[in-house]
Amino acid sequence: MTATLVPARMLNEVVYCPRLFALEHLNREWADSADTIRGTTVHRRVDQASTATLPEEPAHVSPAQVRSLTLSDEALGVVARIDLVESRDGVVVPVDYKKGTVPDTSEGAWLPERVQVCAQGLLLRAHGYRCPEGALYFAGSRRRVAVPLTATLITSTLEAIERARKIIDAGALPEPLVDSPKCWGCALVGLCLPDEHNLLNDKTQRARPLAPPLEEGLPLYVEARGAKLCRQGGEIVVKTQDEVIERVRIADTSRVIVRGAASVTTPLLQSLAQRGVPLSVHGWSGRLTGTFLPVGGHNVLGRIAQHRAAADAGRSLELARRIVHGKIANQRVMLRRNGRGVPQHVLEQLQGWSRDSLESMSAQFLLGLEGTAARAYFQHFSCMLRDPALAQGFTLEGRNRRPPKDPLNALLSLAYAFLVREVTTILWGVGLDPWVGFLHHPRPGRPSLALDLMEEFRPILADSVVLRVINQGTIGASDFDARSVGVSLKDAARRRFIRAFEQRMSEEATHPRFSTSMSYRRIVEVQARLLCKSLLEEIEAYPPLKVR
Repeated sequence: MTATLVPARMLNEVVYCPRLFALEHLNREWADSADTIRGTTVHRRVDQASTATLPEEPAHVSPAQVRSLTLSDEALGVVARIDLVESRDGVVVPVDYKKGTVPDTSEGAWLPERVQVCAQGLLLRAHGYRCPEGALYFAGSRRRVAVPLTATLITSTLEAIERARKIIDAGALPEPLVDSPKCWGCALVGLCLPDEHNLLNDKTQRARPLAPPLEEGLPLYVEARGAKLCRQGGEIVVKTQDEVIERVRIADTSRVIVRGAASVTTPLLQSLAQRGVPLSVHGWSGRLTGTFLPVGGHNVLGRIAQHRAAADAGRSLELARRIVHGKIANQRVMLRRNGRGVPQHVLEQLQGWSRDSLESMSAQFLLGLEGTAARAYFQHFSCMLRDPALAQGFTLEGRNRRPPKDPLNALLSLAYAFLVREVTTILWGVGLDPWVGFLHHPRPGRPSLALDLMEEFRPILADSVVLRVINQGTIGASDFDARSVGVSLKDAARRRFIRAFEQRMSEEATHPRFSTSMSYRRIVEVQARLLCKSLLEEIEAYPPLKVR
């Protein structure tokens, strides 16, 4: 079997941070930052392949410039797309473009950058060309730095290639750096979570408040009957009966949510996929029926570990214990914070059940405990409705659904449908399989892992939104249609509920474990990544989110 060739640009990452290399090369993880976007701009011209080519006879090199030249060599084990190759006086020089400025170092460039261009030079040598040196062009300084291919640099480059091969063969992520300044400028810091990882493994006493990734764009909800979504230029155009009812820029859209029978054109789907924008479809009842996502395939190691854990009854039970523990703890906090007249013994019972869940000896006992706690919680749910006048018509005598029989259950079901959509999309984004869970065992048509992860968030996100729209008078008892089969929210009230849900997901809060401020949507993603770390056994156990 032919060994996988290591991209020369990845050798930069191997020297800089082996874990960064593994995340990009093994897991295919990527996140744009301001630096990477500037880098793309700098490379725009040299990424366009030139019509000029290097001569097939290396001994007859004539003056030329060749852009975006791809070379590989199995003996060296490297492949590269070289930004620019200059040939003159019988020798060739690979030139690699960098967005930044020339660093203040005696060599004129940092070792990772020099290793990358050295690998390009070794490739040219492997093809028979004379290549005594490479060059780095720093766009920020508009300066070029020569990189001689010394014996020391060649040794460092060959060692980097060997290290990359070992990481690939091991098929596992190296440990993250500990308290390293390199993490501050890394585009993948929000995916790697180095400080959070090390804090949970007792390798550090703190988690630096690293800036979370910028959450760009706004959601587009389409609920018009018979709507058609198409692409015109860089915009999403929404039509009904050939009348344009909305236009939004694709670049300003974070996700698209469609309700009911709407049509979406293939060109629009392609544009959404290229920008990583998910499209979700809900039925008229509000239930999530499907999600269109860009081609993934990353984080194969995480999915393998997930399926192995799901097939192991002991590991599934341990993960399920922690999920239920977090859910009951958050239900108790909701009643303690917001409930009026909640008996103290109910709070004590919830605290006891949360503690007992960590010691459950069987999945059946754990599910029974979770069900008992849920009944106690919803029996006192109405205590969190503060204004009797606004709460009129919102009584709750237990959960019912499909379809809900009363206004409060209708709101809860809608909030849970929205939350499972968010969690499903996030799980796909981190590379896990939303359909294989631990508390909710796999069943056709059920996103079991999404239901697992959302358990700890039901009280603090979904239930919180329901309480807010009622207590603030945003939605009243007259905003529902009652039919013989159940109760549903009217269209105008539904739009108000959507705004309230999105506002809650975008609210910033401090993660109780790491003291870092981020949006609730980002907190859900962090928890998904911690779940993946626990499946890969990078951390000892999954830490459920428990609000204080």
